[in-house]
Amino acid sequence: MSDFIYQPPQDDLVILHEDHELVFIDKPAGLLSVPGRGAHLADCLLARVQAVFPEALLVHRLDMDTSGVIVFARSPMAQRHLGLQFEKRQTRKQYVARVWGQVAEPSGRVDLPLTVDWPNRPRQMVCHDTGRPAQTDWAVLRHEEHGSRLRLSPVTGRSHQLRVHMLAMGHPILGDPFYATAEAAAFPRLMLHARELRLRHPDGGRGLTVSAPVPF
Repeated sequence: MSDFIYQPPQDDLVILHEDHELVFIDKPAGLLSVPGRGAHLADCLLARVQAVFPEALLVHRLDMDTSGVIVFARSPMAQRHLGLQFEKRQTRKQYVARVWGQVAEPSGRVDLPLTVDWPNRPRQMVCHDTGRPAQTDWAVLRHEEHGSRLRLSPVTGRSHQLRVHMLAMGHPILGDPFYATAEAAAFPRLMLHARELRLRHPDGGRGLTVSAPVPF
């Protein structure tokens, strides 16, 4: 990754849902959620959203290489409300991934603790000694030419969790620049998309589900 050049897509902002407290965006793959270090990494989804909604506040992130649903708060109250929901695992996130190889079982759970791989940051790794608990539920949607299409439902929200858990299963996500190798890496993007986010609206607590179509 030393030769990485940040060239984020210049697509128009795709607003999935907006109201007085929340705005949901369909983030494109290749765009940072928040600015990185240095002026060359300043372009990010947060900046683009704040250009339209100046009051928008960060609630959570998606990896640069991941596309799909992400929510921003439009008031400090909404930010606190949503932050607690994510912290207490009261939100429900559903992803779609294309992975390498034919996954034999119809569904299952990966329960492997994760920690940062310090010499190779930002890579993460499984570590039973110092890792933080991490669980991912998965189900096969269908088998395809290059592998399998899965529905992934993270129980926890660790960094790179889905990517490392799929690697640990022996089925890395196609196009993953960190964890896939050889043929599995030879795809134009990371084949991971946040398809659906379910939460409670900060104004009244009603359930709200927002989804984004899978682009692959």
